[in-house]
Amino acid sequence: MSHSTMKPNARNDRSAVPHPFHSFIVEWVGSTSRALLTGALLAIASSAPLLHSQTATPQQSKPWEKIPIPKLHDFKPQQPKRIELKNGIVIFLQEDHELPFIYGSVLIPGGSRNVPPAKAGLADIYGSAWRTSGSAKMDGDAMDDLLEAKAAHIETAADEDSSALSWDSLKGDSDQVYALAMDLLFRPSFKPDKLGLAQQQEGAGIVRRNDDEGQIAERESAKLVYGVNSPYTTQPELATIGAITLNDLQAWHDRTVGGKLIIGVSGDFDPAAMEAKLRATFEGLPPAKPTVARHDVFPTPAHTVSFIDKTDVNQSNIQIVGPGIDRLNPDVPAVAVMNEILGGGFASRLFQEVRTHLGLAYAVGGGLNFPWDHPGEFQVEALTKSATTVETAKAALDVIAGLTKRPITEEELARAKDNILNSFLFSYDTREKVLTAREELEFYGYPADYLETYHKALEDVTLADVNRVATKYMEPGKMGILVVGNQSEIKPSLDDLKLGPIHTIDITIPGAPAQ
Repeated sequence: MSHSTMKPNARNDRSAVPHPFHSFIVEWVGSTSRALLTGALLAIASSAPLLHSQTATPQQSKPWEKIPIPKLHDFKPQQPKRIELKNGIVIFLQEDHELPFIYGSVLIPGGSRNVPPAKAGLADIYGSAWRTSGSAKMDGDAMDDLLEAKAAHIETAADEDSSALSWDSLKGDSDQVYALAMDLLFRPSFKPDKLGLAQQQEGAGIVRRNDDEGQIAERESAKLVYGVNSPYTTQPELATIGAITLNDLQAWHDRTVGGKLIIGVSGDFDPAAMEAKLRATFEGLPPAKPTVARHDVFPTPAHTVSFIDKTDVNQSNIQIVGPGIDRLNPDVPAVAVMNEILGGGFASRLFQEVRTHLGLAYAVGGGLNFPWDHPGEFQVEALTKSATTVETAKAALDVIAGLTKRPITEEELARAKDNILNSFLFSYDTREKVLTAREELEFYGYPADYLETYHKALEDVTLADVNRVATKYMEPGKMGILVVGNQSEIKPSLDDLKLGPIHTIDITIPGAPAQ
């Protein structure tokens, strides 16, 4: 597993592209990551006219339709070896002798959702200052020089629910790089100047968080679903990051590293020797503290329109949001197929109606999100010019409601399942990808064979299943609407949506310099 596949992804805000742990869900799941959705849809939007111009007319022959399509291979991922130590720590080993490299990571429970609001931003600052500060044996700058000379890496990062340390190197340098990584894991030495640098970088992100309407829309629409004071929407402020001390970093490290660690190693190694090395490092640690189960409950968004005025843009970002489900819900396979039909790509109903037929949106798509251990969001996003804001919102709402008024067809079902199952195989076509997925399943407490059973469940989804979940979850009356745009250019006004008084959201940044 390369250093880039560690679970947390070093980033400054929730809009970053999700790391592979959170993006191994094959179908669209929101979540993680609406910036990825926006980028993908914009790419689709920009290419659509070209594709349209090349579409064959009924008179043209279509020889490609006669190309035989072979049956997909059976889904049998190469599982890593799992080793559970007596203290509860879990190790995964995935041999891969193709290249002389060794990759490793330690996944650590505890992320930004576990940080007290008064210290919001602690997890991100910790993830940065941990690596740049270095260890008792070698400071971060000296570590940079040594690793650069060896074309090796040691990285740290923090995320919503975890932090991680990762390393990679040539096989011949693996013992030295591993020793440095373990010294950083067990004996970090947080430095005042590196804390200050991390605070400065985080502060720069805070004062610029209202520059981009997409980031504003993502951040504020999540609050409509989770609530303003939810651990999933609490945002760092200049005051909260300024209150973080070296003692806070060390205390957070000591607290989280005592949890159930998950170690993954892949590459060109002798499995017996690697197991012995890891046992020598981790088997003597105290029993891992159990991870407390979450029981998050979120309010249903008000069926109203919220608005954020951004005067320097000539377009609107429209978010239609509502409550989601978690991945333990037995409806997830059918919901995944429904998502593909509603907003999964060129052939989705949202794209076909709002963009292709009506020509209203640069980008449109979305679906029902199902994270691993807490309810997610329903989210549909549309980008349109200011003058067509109301028309676009109405069109998107009509498509959502139409999932129950115009039942899904066999053709839509077949195409959606085809897309999901084809991409599923390519999501786990290397040993590194399977190792990453297996670590994630362990982290969230899912069975080892979850990938196989989920794949089978997707194959078994019927038309009745998809129409049933559409009826169950597609309730526009339980969805809120957020628009980020230029009020002076939105004609007709948002009042034309006829959902009551418009709720204006204040996004002033406390303590930020005047613009």
